[in-house]
Amino acid sequence: MQLQLSRLAQRRVARPAARAYSSAVAAVQPPTHVATMPNQMRVATESTGGDTATLGVWIDTGSRYESDATNGVAHFLEHMSFKGTAKRNTRQLEMEVENMGGHLNAYTSREQTVYYAKVLKQDVPRAVELLSDILLNSTFSPAAVENERQVILREMEEVESQIEEVVFDRLHEVAYVGTPLARTILGPTENINSITADDISRYVKTHYTAPRMVLAAAGAVEHDQVLDLASEYFGGVPTVAPAGHDYENHASLFCGADVRDFKEDMPAANFALAFEGLKWTDPDVFTLMLCQSLLGTYDKKSSNMQYATAPMVLALDKYKVAEQVQPFCTCYNDTGLFGVYVTANLDSYDDYSTLFQILQDEMLALTQGVSDEDLARGKAQLKYNLLQQMDGTSPTAEEIGRQLLTFGRRMNLAETLARVDDITAADVKRVADKVCWDQEVSFAAIGSNLKYIGDINSLRRGTYWNRV
Repeated sequence: MQLQLSRLAQRRVARPAARAYSSAVAAVQPPTHVATMPNQMRVATESTGGDTATLGVWIDTGSRYESDATNGVAHFLEHMSFKGTAKRNTRQLEMEVENMGGHLNAYTSREQTVYYAKVLKQDVPRAVELLSDILLNSTFSPAAVENERQVILREMEEVESQIEEVVFDRLHEVAYVGTPLARTILGPTENINSITADDISRYVKTHYTAPRMVLAAAGAVEHDQVLDLASEYFGGVPTVAPAGHDYENHASLFCGADVRDFKEDMPAANFALAFEGLKWTDPDVFTLMLCQSLLGTYDKKSSNMQYATAPMVLALDKYKVAEQVQPFCTCYNDTGLFGVYVTANLDSYDDYSTLFQILQDEMLALTQGVSDEDLARGKAQLKYNLLQQMDGTSPTAEEIGRQLLTFGRRMNLAETLARVDDITAADVKRVADKVCWDQEVSFAAIGSNLKYIGDINSLRRGTYWNRV
């Protein structure tokens, strides 16, 4: 079955009305104040008013900074940070947070570790002291390590039941074979069973240095107060790691490869198809995010699909060959992933052929350009998503912390929206051509009837057309 899905490109100057709207929205954003302490730890605040505040410490370390032998220690450390300090045992820690009516949490990713608290305005000083205590004074008792080991193993079982999480872990394994981003965040079972308190302590001394840490706060905060608190409680964080606590930071090199886990007892096939995307600081990163918006999101169960305007979504709704399709654009410090995550019932080779022709043709169609209408729609969707990421004190603090670690500065909303407004159809064509046209792909799949999906060479042939 052959589908005609190509579209001709048109170019239009950015609409003044859209630009005016973006400027009006950006005008309400309060300034972000950034200061660097003598030990080179940065403190960034954005006072948005209200009665609550979110404060957190963003640290430039995650699973990519581990070795094969220590993979999983960053996530293990995240768990151990709530199991008692020199000043507070676990019970006291939990009661103090509960009595404040606050929320304390943490997460680990491949490149960052984050500890944050959401509290009332009057509890900001207590929150900063509490964060410093769990980051700098956790005891890591052997008994607590053994108890938490079992918790993490149970968590691993839960993660294994979340198919999308598993697919993306497998995608990283084949996209970055043998390089740091291939490692999972939780680490392998054998590592979880062998990590010791000394391993965790060594990881803290190696990676928790002031230049790699940002204290970010948003909401009912005052910059001078937060800076004074940071100086008091984080001023002693060392600028460099002790002698002998070095680490290697290898580049993560993308390669075209695939992995397939045949599970015929599952109701559907779940897979991710990806090109190498762009790193955070690439000048074209917003254009690639726009490409993601242009593709659109498909959900077979939604009645709204018949009113969609994205060509890929329209084609998927017409042929009904997928349950869900979600484009993604994931960025890292030196690379990225751009592609689609799909859940589909593939009952025949024809289903596979139709589905992949839609997916790959629509990604390649971006290399031929986009219409004025599609460009305007994509920009509006991208702006909406960006604004959503800043809706509330916690998302705002998250943006501040992440941007200072990745960009080295806070990119304000006015600049962000202006960059989106300035994207032209020619930019979309150029970036899509760079990322998608005749490029290597990585593929990870779990589920039933994967036998119908072509091999990696077949998927690679879908990255180009015969141009006349």
